[in-house]
This record gives sequence, C-alpha cells and structure tokens, in this order.
Amino acid sequence: MPKHFSKSLKELRFLLSANMLMLLFLGTGGNAVFGQTDPAVASWIVNYAGQTGFAGIPTNVQQVQYSVNNVYISTNNIADWIPIGYDWPNNPWFPESQNFVFKITRHPEENTGNKIQTPYGHIGLWTNGVSIYNPKDAKSWQEENVWFQNAFYFEHLAMETFDPCLGHPNNMHEYHLHVNPTCLYDDTDSSAHAPLIGFAFDGFPIYGAYAYKNTDGSGPITRMQSSYRLRNITDRTTLPNGTALAADQHGPALVIYPLGAYVEDYEYVPGLGDLDEWNGRFCVTPEYPSGTYAYFVTIDAAQTPVYPYVLGPKFFGKVQPGNTGPNSGHNTISEPVVVYTSVNEQLNQIDFDLYPNPASEFFNFYVAPSFHQNMTASLHDANGRVVLQMDYVQTGVNYPINIKDLDPGFYLFRIATTTGLAWKKIIVERR
Repeated sequence: MPKHFSKSLKELRFLLSANMLMLLFLGTGGNAVFGQTDPAVASWIVNYAGQTGFAGIPTNVQQVQYSVNNVYISTNNIADWIPIGYDWPNNPWFPESQNFVFKITRHPEENTGNKIQTPYGHIGLWTNGVSIYNPKDAKSWQEENVWFQNAFYFEHLAMETFDPCLGHPNNMHEYHLHVNPTCLYDDTDSSAHAPLIGFAFDGFPIYGAYAYKNTDGSGPITRMQSSYRLRNITDRTTLPNGTALAADQHGPALVIYPLGAYVEDYEYVPGLGDLDEWNGRFCVTPEYPSGTYAYFVTIDAAQTPVYPYVLGPKFFGKVQPGNTGPNSGHNTISEPVVVYTSVNEQLNQIDFDLYPNPASEFFNFYVAPSFHQNMTASLHDANGRVVLQMDYVQTGVNYPINIKDLDPGFYLFRIATTTGLAWKKIIVERR
C-alpha cells in the first residue's frame, strides 16, 4: 500500500464522522451561512476533475464563487456534449474558449418599471456554463429591424447549422443555444418535475419543460405550455400589437418565408397556456419550496422547441450590468467571495495513486478508502480511445496493470464513479 494512503481504522472513522457532521450541519442551518443549498450557488455543473473537450478546452463551469449577494460563474462556454473535432454542418465557425465570468444576483427582483428587452448575445447561462441566446439570429428582413429572423427557423430548419444538441457557434466563436438544451437533461421524462437547467441574467431560474400543474406545487406533472401562438395573418403588414406598417416596412410574403420564420409572426395571448409573456410564472419548485418566479423552456410533445423557447421578448426581473451587450461577460470581482465546492464533491473526492510513472511493463493503482465502490478504471491513448478498462474497482486494493503490449507515449488513466471523475497522466516507455 502506498505510504501516503496509510490510515488507521481510527483515522478513517474520524474522517467519516467529520463528513457526517458536516452533512448534518449543512442540513440544519449552516447552509444559509455558506450558501451550500442556495440553488443559484449549488446548481452548476462544475468541472472539478479538469475534463477537456472540443479543441482540448476544459468543459462546463470552471469555478463558482459567491458572496452574500452575488454568484460569479467562470466558464469557457464549452459543453461536454460537443464531440472532439466536431464540424458543424453548413457553419464555417467553431467554438473557442471565451474565458467568461458572469455575475448573477442571489436576490432577484421583479422589474416593476419598463421591462428590459432581451438583447443579442447571451441573456442567461445554462447550468453547464453555456450561453443562452434569445430567439433572434441578429438578422432582419432587408436589414430594416422591423421583421426579425427566428433563429430556430433560419439557422436550424432552413440551414441546418445546429448540432444534435441544438447548439452552434457564431462568428465570435461563442457556442450557444437559442432553444431547449436537449442534451442537458432528459426532455422526454414527463413523470417528474424538470430539473433546474439555467439562470437568466435577471437572476431568476430556468427549468426544463415539465412542472407541477398547479403553481402551489400540487397536481400532476405537466408540460408547460407557451402562451404565444402564430398570428392569423395572410401578409406581413402589421405588427403583433396591431401597428399598421408603411409599405416600405412590410415583411416578406408568406409564400417566400412561412409563418414562424420571423418572431413578429407570433402573438402573446394571456391565459392561452401556463406561462406569461416572459415565458415564466410564480410557482413552487423542488429547489424553491416557498415559491419563486421561474422561466420554463417550451417544447411540444415530440420535443420540438416552441416559441419563445426559453425567455420571452423581455426579462421579468432587474438585470445587473456587465453580463449583456458588446464585450460583456468579463466581470471583475470586487467583493469578498467564497469558492464553492459541493457537499457531494467534498464527500466524493476520488483520491488515488498510480505508480511507477513512467512505467514500462506494469503500473499499479490504488484508490484510497472513501465512500466509493464499484468504480470503473480506464486507460485512454492520446486520441481518447479506451485501450484498457476494468470494472467494479474497489477502494483499498492494489491493482497491477499490464502494459507490455502498448505503444510508448502519453496516456490518461481515469477512475470514474456515478458522481465523480479523477484522472492522471502516465507515460509508457520502453527500456
């Protein structure tokens, strides 16, 4: 057994007892001090193990820091679902690391004055650190800024630039989604309340497509219905509010672009669906048992996105500066903050040793005693291919691995559980 893993039974019992005390403390009020159960702090998918994805960029959220009033999310804006080397169809651009730091309030408030229009660019953040965009694709009919193109129609249905997860990069190399993030959660599961999958930049949470029927948290689970519908029009000569347009501001004929191709093809009808004109409602959710205002992504029974997709045309709440507009998303922290590490992560650290390194014919690995069991160990070559795998790995056991038949070079050795992942590099050499 490696020396630094040597622990007496007494020491291990102390460690387990301390962890259980921490769980008890966090479950009985200590969480209010440390922010451990505030959904705005605790809901992010943090890349604790340093996994990399497209172009070797670390994926998901890199770090969460929080103060009394704010949460700071550091992200490269790269989802772990993007295959390495993926080439987006009909799209000349590719993602690059954005090095964002977004600031989200822990105390969101309704904007009781004039609601703020959702701008181009990021308007919120999915829990994996990827940008949320509004329904528009930054283009309008004849560049008059009257009839705005619907990104779902033009960039997905017509041009097929979205990937299977319904995201794509833009000319600023920012990967983003305009619609339901189908790879972030199970959008086919109508049996349970959908998870919290993001936050708008007014600080209010965004949920998947399913919720309690009643706003008090009672009733069956139902798919949230948008209160927007396609207008009953034969030409594009008026706006949804009834404004008659001058001839030079008319939109394209419906035989050229069908209804739904432009966001002005839709109208809001109060009470038509479950959600308001901002695509949300006040309700009880699993994370907010006392109730909150929440947005919901909208899809149909076949999981096809339904307008307005995520947020409505405006934010419900007050929006802090620094997150929206040109060159935004690079907030500077100027207040005392705490780095967040989830309780689950604290209790599920995978501590293992791998030796000798470099190795020529054999190497050994040993996982320190912990809560883990039935882990999977795998060895990956420089191209990410699995060359060796071992299932049902247990803690406290020394495992020898035969590498005589492997080519020399750099490899990645990973230990995975259902709740965590740890990895180390190893060099295989020939003597």
